[in-house]
Amino acid sequence: QVELVESGGGLVQTGGSLRLSCEASKVIFSNYNMGWFRQAPGKEREFVAAITRSGVTPYYPDSVKGRFTISRDNAKNAVYLQMNSLKPEDTAVYYCVGDRAPVGSWGTQKWTSLDNWGQGTQVTVSS
Repeated sequence: QVELVESGGGLVQTGGSLRLSCEASKVIFSNYNMGWFRQAPGKEREFVAAITRSGVTPYYPDSVKGRFTISRDNAKNAVYLQMNSLKPEDTAVYYCVGDRAPVGSWGTQKWTSLDNWGQGTQVTVSS
């Protein structure tokens, strides 16, 4: 079982940036694909970004492509989400997730099919 702890959320103005971090423990981190989802009030949890075990291949939905960058440091058991050009519609609780499932499907499968979630960190973008 992966233990994940997110940090880095906060309040930022439209156009601003934030960097989220997620630290993993109790596992061999490099065995897991890692990613981020978000959930706004009253909405379904949605895919934001994912990265393969090696950190070579990232995946993004069109809604964040070009603005968000996911990266990982396997030596530090950590995954990051750099968010630039933030918009009010990016406001949500952001969750870190680790799973062995192929990341290419994370954007289309139900989020509940993935295991190992963090507790979430709030991101609020003011207009």
